[in-house]
Order: sequence, then structure tokens, then C-alpha cells
Amino acid sequence: MTAETETILVTGAAGQIGSELVPALRAIFGQEKVIATDLVQPKTENLRLGPFEQLDVTQRSQLEAIIKKYRIKKIYHLAAILSATGENNPQKAWEVNINGLFNVLEAARQLDVKQVFCPSSIAVFGPLTPRVNTPQDTILSPTTMYGVTKVAGEHLADYYVKKFNLDVRGCRFPGIISHEALPGGGTTDYAVAIFYEAVIYKRYTCFLRPETRLPMMYMPDCLKSIINLMEADFSRLKHHSNFNVTAMSFSAAELAAEIKKHLPDFEITYQPDFRQAIADSWPESIDDSAAREEWGWQPDYDLTRMTSDMFRVLQEKKARGNLFYPG
Repeated sequence: MTAETETILVTGAAGQIGSELVPALRAIFGQEKVIATDLVQPKTENLRLGPFEQLDVTQRSQLEAIIKKYRIKKIYHLAAILSATGENNPQKAWEVNINGLFNVLEAARQLDVKQVFCPSSIAVFGPLTPRVNTPQDTILSPTTMYGVTKVAGEHLADYYVKKFNLDVRGCRFPGIISHEALPGGGTTDYAVAIFYEAVIYKRYTCFLRPETRLPMMYMPDCLKSIINLMEADFSRLKHHSNFNVTAMSFSAAELAAEIKKHLPDFEITYQPDFRQAIADSWPESIDDSAAREEWGWQPDYDLTRMTSDMFRVLQEKKARGNLFYPG
């Protein structure tokens, strides 16, 4: 499938990853070749520059109609309920994350879609998993509904690879830090909110303990990993839907210290809530050697470079008067 003929569907396009993946894909394949979909109308100008359809992924008839309308050949399935939100409504998390994925895989199988990307998460790990340098192939013991759905999703995707020869790929993402989409209900979202509140208020109250260390990735690296994985030679892949990927690991206190280099009067306080228990069940660092070996994964951003770029972009937005944050 060439860039000239390929037509791509992105579900959950208005979310954190989708709001930046859609423009990145359109820059490669063309504005009209990437169909953005979500439950809500897009708020960002980037998503309005090309085709958009409203879609509930739990409704297979809607999904199939869009696939047929645009003759979709590749799907980036990003629609999901995240960790903290999922704990508040586990039934909804299962409905969206599992039934939505099943609908995508079945529609792809029946309608000649060639390739599907579905992200997984470090939420698949748990208290029985080694927390330092967590291996690619290890014990999966999630303690959240989000994690449960991601484990089930990995197995479901791999089943479709083996049973139906459907090309399904995915990464176990760590926390993703970005300056375009606002926090969306994830446990690692503190690492996004802290930048907004530092720039706007010069202070932040963190819902995790200062020593809580988690693996993270800056959005440009997230997009790079998705695009590179989808372009990789299928015959090289020993894994499919569950690649460990990471770029950096840091604690909340280490991130605050890095921010103070740019904003010396920044203040942080700590008030751990129910999300602390979720974070405590996740890895501190990740072994992503399988991704590096099988498709050449290599991140570009560390903590220092990521923090500098986040401040640059958010301060520019603030100076223009378009830094929106409802927190």
C-alpha cells in the first residue's frame, strides 16, 4: 500500500495522542487521506483541516459505515477510557476498551483493512511484575480496570494476528507528556498538568508522592514510535501488540527540580490520592530492547530536553493569549 492510495482511520482523534498523530499522518499521507473520528467534535484547528466523522466505537455499524465510505485500509485505534477515569467507571472502561477494540478488529477482518495499530500501556503490569527495568515478556498482574482491558486487548490483538493473519501492532506506552491536549484522566497526567500550572500559577499540587518514579515519553517520541512501528517489516516482528517503549524515567520531585531551573520561584506540594496506589503498581523503568532490536526504536528526548521544549511552547502560547487550561 503506497502513500498515494492508502486511506487511514483514526479513532479517539480528539484525545492526547490523536490530536497530534492526525496532523503528523496528514503531513505524510495528505489531508484527505486521514479520517479523524471521535465521540466529540474536534476543538483543535488541526483536526478540522481534514475529514472528520463522529463515531462511537462501541457501535460497530457506525464504524463499518465509515470504513466502507472512505475505503479504509489502515486503522489507528486510540479510543479508550484511561486509568483514573476507568476506576471511577470500570463498566464503561470495559465497554469502550474491549468491546470497542473487538469491533475494530472484526470490522478490519471483514472489510479488508490491512493494518491496525492499538496502543497498550504500562498499566498491564502490576505488583507481581519486576518494577525496575521491567522485561518485555513478564508477569502481567494489573490492579486497575484499565490495565485489565489492556492485557485482554493485547491477547485479543495477538489472537487476530495468529488466527486471521491480520496485521495488528501496538506499544505499551508509558506516561505521555504533551502541550497540545489537556490531561485526560490518566495517572501519569500529573506530568502534563504540572507544566500548565507552573506557567500559569507558578505552583502545583501533585496527587503522587515526591519519590514516585514512573517511565515517561515526550509526544514527539510517541508519534515517532507509532509511525516507525507501523512502517516496520512485518517479518522482523517477533512481538506484535505489546512492545515495551520508553524514553525516560523520573520522580515527581525530579521533574519539579527540572522545572525550577526554568522557573526558580515555582512551588510544589504533595497530596497523594487514590492514583498513588495505581502508580505504585506500575514500573519505575522499562526494558524496551525488543522494540529496539525488532524495529529500531530509539527516543530523541530526555528529561532536560523535554522540559525545555514544554516551557518554550507553553510560554509562547501564554504570550499569545491562547494558553487554555481549565484546572
